[in-house]
Amino acid sequence: MLYYALVFLIVALVAAVLGFGGIAGAAAGIAKILFFVFLVLFVLSLIFGRRRPAV
Repeated sequence: MLYYALVFLIVALVAAVLGFGGIAGAAAGIAKILFFVFLVLFVLSLIFGRRRPAV
């Protein structure tokens, strides 16, 4: 998911350089959403992923 966020960020940067403001804004918004979803899932996996082995 972090990969897709970076891809959309690069697409947004390229579109902004070429002058496509609407596409750049949309791609940057998607990149931001994907990044925050990645952060939430990462934190949840850190919290709930640590299970003690059953003895």
